[in-house]
Amino acid sequence: MKNSRRVMAAAAVLGAGALALASCGAAPEESGKSGDAAAKDFLGCIVSDSGGFDDQSFNQSSYEGLKKAEHDFGIKVKQAESKANSDFSTNLNGMVSAKCDLTFSVGFLLADATKAAATANPDVNFAIVDDSSITLPNVKSLTYDTSQAAYLAGYVAAAQSKTGTVATFGGMKIPTVTIFMEGFAEGVAKYNTDKGKTVKLLGWDSAKQDGTFTGDFEKQDKGKTVTQNFLDQGADVVMPVAGPVGKGAAAAVKETKAGGKDVALVWVDSDGYESASQYKDLMLTSVVKAMGTSVEDVTKEAKDGKFDGKAYVGTLANGGVSIAPFHDFDSKVSAETKSEVDALKQQIIDGKIKVEAKK
Repeated sequence: MKNSRRVMAAAAVLGAGALALASCGAAPEESGKSGDAAAKDFLGCIVSDSGGFDDQSFNQSSYEGLKKAEHDFGIKVKQAESKANSDFSTNLNGMVSAKCDLTFSVGFLLADATKAAATANPDVNFAIVDDSSITLPNVKSLTYDTSQAAYLAGYVAAAQSKTGTVATFGGMKIPTVTIFMEGFAEGVAKYNTDKGKTVKLLGWDSAKQDGTFTGDFEKQDKGKTVTQNFLDQGADVVMPVAGPVGKGAAAAVKETKAGGKDVALVWVDSDGYESASQYKDLMLTSVVKAMGTSVEDVTKEAKDGKFDGKAYVGTLANGGVSIAPFHDFDSKVSAETKSEVDALKQQIIDGKIKVEAKK
């Protein structure tokens, strides 16, 4: 999908020396820092999907994780930013030619190209973020059970809603998107059950396992239109699950808030208060995938000669997913709601609550 706990640290690294991102068709760019000889010789590479490394979502978080590894371990880094889906194979093959020790593909859209590159180059290691469809010994999948954290966000959204209506929408109808939406829906339903309320959810129907989608992860105007429609129907908390399209949703919420209405956003993938700081005053919370952390961890394993193709799944239990702090909304979220969310989190970790999202 389109879209970490270490964003602040990684951002500081990026601020110390910004890189020009490689455009499609150009040679991937390289940078490096001093370190031990083994680290200096290790080349970690990353290929974005068409959202780019500045998407304020999962491409950016993954990239910042690799940059953090560069800073912490002294490795070298190459990156290639895809402008269109047709760039994926070219960029991945470019990384093979560059003799990368480990190449990250960011997003399920790169699955076919990654599988082809890994099959053709069995001695080259790859890792793919947000996809688990590849079963090859030289490919490690990094996925995140975001339904667990989205459940908590849905509960909070329902608790904070003044209109009794909240909403969500996705970029495309794919599992890495719909698990957010289903988890959010189940959290809203839990609030209604526990509190005897009837908070309405727009944009996702759990019974039908279907909802509202913009059809892509790039066109922000679609996100703005969909969100404005939800706001017009009375929604006062909206969770876009659509990568950069979420910026369009944020624009609609910002305009509505400027008009005097009390509305808020739930961001996804990264802590939107930090990664989309131009909209930080709108951020109730975020459903966070610790992509940067897992990318850095896998890079270290590979650097130390411990790479394996065993799948990684981020959960509430291992810290791979979470909800972000309430930041500016902290004083508006009651102590009771905070306590209830903490209890729900523990029940999910203990297996007493099972989020039924199809993965």
